[in-house]
Amino acid sequence: MTELEQLTQLCERLGAPAAQAGIMAAQLLKRAEQIAVERGISREAALRGLLDVVVKGRAGEVPPGFSPPRI
Repeated sequence: MTELEQLTQLCERLGAPAAQAGIMAAQLLKRAEQIAVERGISREAALRGLLDVVVKGRAGEVPPGFSPPRI
């Protein structure tokens, strides 16, 4: 099973419809790549951070150290 398929399944388990889960998974992978380059961290660490935000956000929690963008 590919990483994309695993993330798609995770998104589905978190409540996303199947079609949307695939899009979400692809976006998570793309953003993890961007964060890894921006912050000079591993792709895995970036993805771990994103997944923490997704899972905690789904539970209505705010991860430590997370600050939303200021408008």
